[in-house]
Amino acid sequence: MSFTSFKKRYKIELNRQQEEAVQAVNGAVLLLAVPGSGKTTVLIDRLGYMIFDCGVDPENILTITYTDAATKDMKQRFIARFGQEYGNQVEFRTINGISHKILMYYGRKIGQKPYEIIENRVKAALLKNIYKNITGKFSTENDIKNIETGITYVKNMRLSREEIIKWKTEVDRFPDVYNLYQKELKNRNLIDYDDQMVYALMILEKIPGMLEYFRGKYRYICVDEAQDTSKLQHDLIDLLAGEDGNLFMVGDEDQSIFGFRAAYPEALISFEKRYKNGKVLLMEPNYRSNEEIVTAANMLIRDNKNRHDKNMTAIRPSGGKLNNIAVRSRKAQYSYLIKVARNCDRETAILYRNNESALPLIDVLERENIPYRMKNRDMTFFTHPVVTDISDYIRLCIDPCDDEAFLNIYYKMGAGISKVNAQKAVEMNRRKKPLMELMDELDISSYTRKKCRALATHFRNMRNENTGKAIYRILNFMGYSEYLNDHGMDAGKTEILQLLGDQESDIFNFLPHLENLREVISNRPGDDKCYGRGSVAKQNGVYDLEEEDSNLDIKNNCNLILSTIHSSKGLEYDRVYMIDMMNGILPSAPDPAGRKNADQAEIAMYEEERRLYYVGMTRAKNELDIFTFGDIDTSSFSKKVFGMKETDRYIGKKSSGLADRSFPEKRKSTAKKHSEYKKIRTDYSGKK
Repeated sequence: MSFTSFKKRYKIELNRQQEEAVQAVNGAVLLLAVPGSGKTTVLIDRLGYMIFDCGVDPENILTITYTDAATKDMKQRFIARFGQEYGNQVEFRTINGISHKILMYYGRKIGQKPYEIIENRVKAALLKNIYKNITGKFSTENDIKNIETGITYVKNMRLSREEIIKWKTEVDRFPDVYNLYQKELKNRNLIDYDDQMVYALMILEKIPGMLEYFRGKYRYICVDEAQDTSKLQHDLIDLLAGEDGNLFMVGDEDQSIFGFRAAYPEALISFEKRYKNGKVLLMEPNYRSNEEIVTAANMLIRDNKNRHDKNMTAIRPSGGKLNNIAVRSRKAQYSYLIKVARNCDRETAILYRNNESALPLIDVLERENIPYRMKNRDMTFFTHPVVTDISDYIRLCIDPCDDEAFLNIYYKMGAGISKVNAQKAVEMNRRKKPLMELMDELDISSYTRKKCRALATHFRNMRNENTGKAIYRILNFMGYSEYLNDHGMDAGKTEILQLLGDQESDIFNFLPHLENLREVISNRPGDDKCYGRGSVAKQNGVYDLEEEDSNLDIKNNCNLILSTIHSSKGLEYDRVYMIDMMNGILPSAPDPAGRKNADQAEIAMYEEERRLYYVGMTRAKNELDIFTFGDIDTSSFSKKVFGMKETDRYIGKKSSGLADRSFPEKRKSTAKKHSEYKKIRTDYSGKK
């Protein structure tokens, strides 16, 4: 069958670059596919072409995808086009899936059952115990998440013992935690999902006959989302394919945004070096977004240096909207979004870098019963040390005799209270007198006495304040900002707490309300369920189609979607709002390129953050709205998109991959008073 006949038989329509990719069957090929270029269609059509036009045995084809969901989707799409029979013969697997198959095959060969995979709940409990034994501290959800992320990172980057010791992380004594975790796994005859790949690679490298068997079985390997693949995974794929094998990798280093999970876009950039006879093909037309959005996104990403040279072009004509929404504050941003949510008559995604950015919005949506969907949830905000510290300040305000809260924060108030005197005050406490007032009865310095009297007054005044103002008082008059600065902690959490506090006038209700918000998010049943008032039946705050008309489409009754940019990858929306695009959040630190002695890690981090912004932009089909916040706070990426001058450089506080908000000194504003927000519409060049 000729290629022309193949296209006609299966009603395939492709552009020139797509046709070239479909027909690239032999040898090593890297296909760089820009957002919205139809890469999945090309992958599926190429599989059909290999089988029906090139005579490739479908059982010799292995197609590797990044997630289980993507594996199922690709298989279903292949079956829909080419039939069930061939769909059952072509293997669609994740890298973990093929690693599991290698372990099982080896186990049968030697007559032993491979180690079992540790269950998530067992893993979490094990890590909690290890963390307590190593550090002497109880772990929070935030700690466990950071440990798990760290373990995944070091295994997937194939770090040596020496490199693990030098690796920077927020986890206390991480190398010790990691080593004890690995020892416990071995003692229990268990492995984790990352170990599956580690051991699979080891078997292929060291066990005679294993590599030859799998290379013979999988003579053609296709890899989707190659930019999200780790160094460990690339090494495994390279070994399976062989230097002269038939490897077809589809990806785009411009969309590599999972560095914290050890994504390794360098493997795409170095493809020609690894495969001497390899070819690099491009798919540059974008079928998803209007010209205005495509042009602006392409202009932004071309500032990255560590990439292949390619130009994303728009197939759809102009007529879309790229809007700069200028607001005076984050609070004004949320006020604007609530108005959008109240009248959301079309598919609208609100995208943000960090999950915490959605909390003030979710709070108001819940209060007003406005329907929304949420793509992902993350509970670590509520157990972050900054949040628990502020909560302890509020507890001590509500109950001035709260021993536990006092002992948690006495040394964070900047009053010079010693541990000995703090314990004496607790011993003197008979629930009759506030602890801060008891300090006045102890033998302390005049400085500490003066500070404690002031703190006692602040705690009393907090009881009659709006919670947002009370948190502002804690930060600016009760020593906590100095503590954050001295310890390099994430101050961004405090701004979110203030925004939540502004919605709660009575400080006595704030902590129960915070816990209720946590429960609302924790109990969210899934992406296809909707919160708030709507036209479908509601049970316990969640809409359930089975209660009423099962023909109703939940997505048509709930147009508002909240998502991190990471979770939105691979998806598209009619209208997109990008919120909290601020210096200190995205990007988290200033551009290191113009600074002397900037190291490669800093440059790589900044380029990944630019890619993250780019991925957010390219989710929008018809309208993209981005909030800006004035000269200093507005993201440098937003300034590039809208042609705004880089008149100020902000002071960025560097952290281990997490965004820190840094607050420059307030400058006197000469601007005239205006309404809470105003909307400025611009085209991609920034012209009004």
